[in-house]
Amino acid sequence: MIVCIAEKPSVARDIARIIGATSSHDGYMEGNGYQVTWTFGHLCTLKEPNDYTDAWKRWSLSSLPMIPPRFGIKLIDDQGIKKQFTIIKRLMQAADGIINCGDAGQEGELIQQWVMQKAGAKCPVKRLWISSMTDEAIREGFQTLKDQSQYQPLYLAGLSRAIGDWILGMNATRLYTLKYGQNRQVLSIGRVQTPTLALIVNRQKEIDNFKPEPYWILATIYRDTTFTATKGKFTSKEEGEKAFKTIEGKPFTVTKVEKKEGKEQPPQLYDLTSLQVECNRKFGYSAEMTLNLIQSLYEKKVTTYPRVDTQYLSDDIYPKCPSIMNGLFQAVFSGQAPYAELVKILGGKPLKKSKKVFDTSKVTDHHAIIPTGVVPRGLTDAEQHVFDLVARRFIAVFYPDCKFSTTTVLGEVRNEQAVSQPSPGKQNEEAIEFKVSGKEILEPGWRSVYMKEERKEEKTEGEEKKDETEERTLPAFTKGESGPHTPTLSEKQTTPPPYYTEATLLRAMETAGKFVEDEALRAALKENGIGRPSSRASIIETLFKRHYIRRERKRLVATPTGIQLIDTIKEELLKSCELTGIWEKKLRDIEHEKYDAGQFVEELKQQITQIVNDVLRDNSPRHITVITEEPKKAKKASKKKGTKVVVGAPCPLCGKGTIIQGKTAYGCSRWNDKEAPCAWRQPL
Repeated sequence: MIVCIAEKPSVARDIARIIGATSSHDGYMEGNGYQVTWTFGHLCTLKEPNDYTDAWKRWSLSSLPMIPPRFGIKLIDDQGIKKQFTIIKRLMQAADGIINCGDAGQEGELIQQWVMQKAGAKCPVKRLWISSMTDEAIREGFQTLKDQSQYQPLYLAGLSRAIGDWILGMNATRLYTLKYGQNRQVLSIGRVQTPTLALIVNRQKEIDNFKPEPYWILATIYRDTTFTATKGKFTSKEEGEKAFKTIEGKPFTVTKVEKKEGKEQPPQLYDLTSLQVECNRKFGYSAEMTLNLIQSLYEKKVTTYPRVDTQYLSDDIYPKCPSIMNGLFQAVFSGQAPYAELVKILGGKPLKKSKKVFDTSKVTDHHAIIPTGVVPRGLTDAEQHVFDLVARRFIAVFYPDCKFSTTTVLGEVRNEQAVSQPSPGKQNEEAIEFKVSGKEILEPGWRSVYMKEERKEEKTEGEEKKDETEERTLPAFTKGESGPHTPTLSEKQTTPPPYYTEATLLRAMETAGKFVEDEALRAALKENGIGRPSSRASIIETLFKRHYIRRERKRLVATPTGIQLIDTIKEELLKSCELTGIWEKKLRDIEHEKYDAGQFVEELKQQITQIVNDVLRDNSPRHITVITEEPKKAKKASKKKGTKVVVGAPCPLCGKGTIIQGKTAYGCSRWNDKEAPCAWRQPL
């Protein structure tokens, strides 16, 4: 009997139906020589400190660092998990062979191999490796099963990641809680979590410490068109006014009219991060919500495997693209076929094959996220939104480039007095130059895939605004023409960097904290990003759960606790994005057999030992003010000597308001809220 093990019951049912295992039993399906069973995601986890020795049960500085001689795994303490594992173990120990049908990624590999190890499986193991859950993909995958040994490097990378997170998280969390949290508040430290928090805190400090500086912009209106001085900003009002007086009342002359035609290629296909960024920008979805939605679409067979970090397709996908287009042609939402006309335009000729889309060398385990060709049915509104993004992006890459014309007009206002009576060293005052640019779409190409309202979306804070010249057609100007104009001198102020949103934070995590616009450079920096695409959403959610950050509309704002925590951490290894990015690169290299897993773990052991020693030697008065978040904890904490309440922190009762100080007490800012008042108060 061959035992197939999937990661979820729903996936197991699909596999069982395809391979003919149609007889239902408790915890598995059977038939046609197969038994198909399942996990519920993780059934096993690394052992906790107290599982190794009683000495590690109690949190104590003297027991640090905790480094087991050999890491072990255990079943998660849950009755449903224990029952399912008993069934899996019985099936595996009697099996002639096993087919690992887990999610085709690092985490999926770790989940299944831990279960097989815990079950004591001894028989040969094959691996089902597929990028979509369509019937065709499952059948094709069973016809081309791989040997499990091919995926050992993937498992070692996942195991190294889990052990690394344990070594750093368990030790650093206890260390900082005992040393700086006064043992009143758990201070959670994580290999990826803490550098991510540091990004938010450091940006917030930049904003808080920013001092705006005034500057002046000289412009003029000629033929209802605003031209801006090419000299740039004036740092003093006097300098700006001098330039203003120089041109006031003198004619404006067009000196150059230049037209250039250009092309704009379609945007690349989505990887998980770029999809999360777009969903946050466009719909306000959190990274975790987007991941859940695209995972649901994958399980409904309408999109491919989502936890990917490439934006390319392998060459073998190209022959399947016409059938995918056919599936999109048939898609109907609310009685409308949104893609039918778009697909029809591509019909009757071969789809173009661009190296920007099809490049096998850029694809490792999985390709970019695309539709499968299965006609979507029964999608929620949110799922439709995400599917629409994926579908339109897929259609767009086969459309022609967008062709546009850019017009640049230069003009000047001459200072006739400076020309007739030149002063030494002031020849540049003869004229002040102005410039305006406009862009006209000649052939929309791929842009026609997107509706007009999608191109006119409101910009969210933190996004780079599109070039102001985009799709602005200028009047026809002629070189040498001249006439009256209306000059203006506008005072402006420098602005601080924007708060992070989930979209911009995901990009920063992807590039180890570096702001990068260039697509090619950003792709290169992905190697050193912090966290994996599939884990970044949960990292951000963890920061919310720990109350280290909160949302203010789309802004991500660090709480006083989060700021204090980063201020307290002096050890760069714990909060540096670049160092964490280096660790991430090593984990990728382990996956590709370019780095040794044992060496990675040994390095982390040495690093945590150094951190523990440095912190234990610290005699500074560093500590974290206790800010509790739950009502019971708040009441308990308020009775402890030395506990402080921080103004601006989240309310410990409702979590929605913030703490404010009155004449006689601290209280929630929602104390007088008419609809849902909060009763939390604490006397001064």
